[in-house]
Amino acid sequence: MKATMTRRSLGVGHERLQRGAALITATMLLLVLAIFGVTGLVAASLELQMSGNLQYQERAFQAAEFAIEQAINSANLSTAYTFASPKTVPLSGMNPTVPGSSSDNFSYRLYYDTSAGSTPIPKGSDAGTALVAYHFVISATGRSVRGAEDTHVQGFYVLGSAGCDLAVATCIFDNAARTKTYWMQQSAE
Repeated sequence: MKATMTRRSLGVGHERLQRGAALITATMLLLVLAIFGVTGLVAASLELQMSGNLQYQERAFQAAEFAIEQAINSANLSTAYTFASPKTVPLSGMNPTVPGSSSDNFSYRLYYDTSAGSTPIPKGSDAGTALVAYHFVISATGRSVRGAEDTHVQGFYVLGSAGCDLAVATCIFDNAARTKTYWMQQSAE
């Protein structure tokens, strides 16, 4: 009989030791689940911010491309625009915005490339020596929100009379066709 009582008294004492263990185990499990939940929320928030930044960078890229097209199609194109004295848009004040956007804007510098000067028409031509290619460069910067910025450089040439003496006067090309030569992405942030 003594042996039976001992078993019962051991069982009752053992139950007392295990009462708090279930509470501690459940609390630890809830803590681990809460940490996983918070980690998932932080990761999702960061991924959303990264995808937004990528979208704004793409918008800055497109704004720079829009600026290049605006510069190439500008009416007044002259060899008077040099690297030291380029045609700049805007001349002063706020940068123009891209149509259809209230936050994306652009600026550009356009100048005659004196290092290339006037050259024979690229890719060969049967125009003889009456026409030559006058080379120009555009450096365009597009901007969007969150500091997204992208700068592109575009080279192009126009065909003009070989008789234009740049030492005496500037040559103006109002209706000359523009032909793109090279493109380079200078910087992106």
